[in-house]
Amino acid sequence: MNSEQSTPDSTDLDRILNESFAGRVVRKDLTTTMKQGANVPVYVLEYLLGMYCASDDEDVIQSGLSKVKAILADNYVRPDEAERVKSLIREMGTYKVIDRVQVKLNEKRDCYEAQFSNLGIKSVEISDRIVKDNQKLLAGGIWAIVTVSYFYDEGMKTSPFSIIELKPIQMPNFELSEVLTARKSFNEEQWMDVLLRSSGMEPANLDERAKWHLLARMIPFVENNFNVCELGPRSTGKSHLYKEISPNSILVSGGQTTVANLFYNMSSRTVGLVGLWDVVAFDEVAGIKFKDQDGVQIMKDFMASGSFARGKDQINADASMVFVGNIDTAVDILMKTSHLLSPFPESMIDTAFFDRFHLYIPGWEVPKFRPEFFTRRYGLIVDYLAEFWRTMRKHNFADAIDKYFVIGKDLNQRDSIAVRRTVSGMLKLLYPDGHFDREAVKRCLDYAMEGRRRVKEQLKKIGGMEFFDVHFSYIDKETSEEHFVVVP
Repeated sequence: MNSEQSTPDSTDLDRILNESFAGRVVRKDLTTTMKQGANVPVYVLEYLLGMYCASDDEDVIQSGLSKVKAILADNYVRPDEAERVKSLIREMGTYKVIDRVQVKLNEKRDCYEAQFSNLGIKSVEISDRIVKDNQKLLAGGIWAIVTVSYFYDEGMKTSPFSIIELKPIQMPNFELSEVLTARKSFNEEQWMDVLLRSSGMEPANLDERAKWHLLARMIPFVENNFNVCELGPRSTGKSHLYKEISPNSILVSGGQTTVANLFYNMSSRTVGLVGLWDVVAFDEVAGIKFKDQDGVQIMKDFMASGSFARGKDQINADASMVFVGNIDTAVDILMKTSHLLSPFPESMIDTAFFDRFHLYIPGWEVPKFRPEFFTRRYGLIVDYLAEFWRTMRKHNFADAIDKYFVIGKDLNQRDSIAVRRTVSGMLKLLYPDGHFDREAVKRCLDYAMEGRRRVKEQLKKIGGMEFFDVHFSYIDKETSEEHFVVVP
């Protein structure tokens, strides 16, 4: 599995992908074409494309596309057509719709009530069984294929609409062994290209650094309690992955948030977003505001240990925290006049908070997205990719470093944990079967140390004597040579 093998051309990679993952791949330009007509997340479109177009036979693709278009035309609810769909449900008695559904408990009536994002109907009765089977309905909501019925009776106090059946738009089953077997057909470079293509990017038009940064955006999906920040110019797709690609992540748009929503609601005794999603990403960090005084403190607590205390309870959760935002000044000017974490709001500019970041991805090294950066070739269906990521969270490769290297003396405990977490995440993505060699670990270690050192350098600029040890290095066990890692 040597990454130095010559890379075959794209058509060859398409062929290997179709052979290794039969029925699990889709041509990504189909997603782009369909996306223009429907404002649904990529994983919803590819769920449908995966059902009807997972093939490299042009006839199958064309007939599948017609079916998907028909389903979207008939069942996907566009907000401006909501009234027409409501009328259809009334006339036909029952009707299937594709929409985002959220559920709340109505404690006055002691029942669950759903609301539909695009259809615009609220207080729709939904059975306890459906809610029990799909807990995420209660936190942020999910996209689903829903069978809605209509029954009106004089003097009714409730909505005439009710939900008979709800099928989440997610893969029903996933076998990791399938991925591990198929991974053997690719070298490291090809497999990295497969991961990037699956997320919609075209690696052939990206340089090596940008490819590593795009791969690093995926680490929070495979690593529990991984904290990462990416700041950079606009339109480099910083939040795209967290919003569109996986049904297991939620993007909190910049603005006011509460401890109850994010961590724990004391009155209803329910865990917030961090307990229900694998990744909680904050968009536009400059706008984050906590209503509660202790919001940032609880966040620091959670980012350090994966647990937090509310009232008498100590709560554990596995969510990774992602912070993305825009840098409006040129990076070299920002470096001279301030520090690279300055876009965060005043209440968060705190060395103890930033010290909990495991990695800082330099968003200015990712090119601004133009059409040639989006792939037109084959990639894994994103739902399948998301399930692969999710399953890898159960594994841990943090000790991979110890086989070949010793971490240098300038790295304190927190630095060491950060570097190990990043290396573990990278190896899970690139070598899910755990068969990696010294060179593979070295590449990941260099990247991880640079990403953590970037955090440490900024902490040193903000101030604090304890952040002055920034000469990160590692010693090769075989040759006893010490390698120092620099930040460009």
